[in-house]
Amino acid sequence: MGRAESYHHGNLRRAVLDAAIAAITESGPSGWSLRELARRAEVSHAAPAHHFGDKAGVLTAVAAEGFELFADALERAAGEPYGAGVAYVRFAVDHRAYFEVMFRPELYRADDPEMAAARDRAGAVLAASGRELSRGERSERATTVAAWSLAHGFASLWLNGALPESGTGADVEELAREVLRVAFGGTE
Repeated sequence: MGRAESYHHGNLRRAVLDAAIAAITESGPSGWSLRELARRAEVSHAAPAHHFGDKAGVLTAVAAEGFELFADALERAAGEPYGAGVAYVRFAVDHRAYFEVMFRPELYRADDPEMAAARDRAGAVLAASGRELSRGERSERATTVAAWSLAHGFASLWLNGALPESGTGADVEELAREVLRVAFGGTE
């Protein structure tokens, strides 16, 4: 089924979001227009604006969907040593377009209820992870922020090709787990 057929079956939202993900993958979160999304989705040039309002509306929907997928990934990794940190990095690598939008609240409507609920769900999983890492010995909030910063920084360095291992076929999860183990002084 082609995109035009999908649209005719009531999937305009999905068609436009898929077009946005493709555009973000190719040009980043700012390098495209609603008109381009309409062309990619094979819908009328007014359809994205009618459904999402504006570019910020599209990016809000992308962020909300990204945070839902992110929370799912974090929840699947719960209970594993350093699981949330490794899942964080894996998500960034596998879902780069979402990742490039989610942590840039200036691009979207951060107070949108659907987006905020998805972000809060992911944040709750990260906080639970921080509690596990702190083991009562460290501040839970500081541990959560430290782990989040480490995972986010590692993911960004990997995605931008700044680490020598980036693009070499190295196992990103193995390296992320090793980095987390070094930073938080534990063993598995």
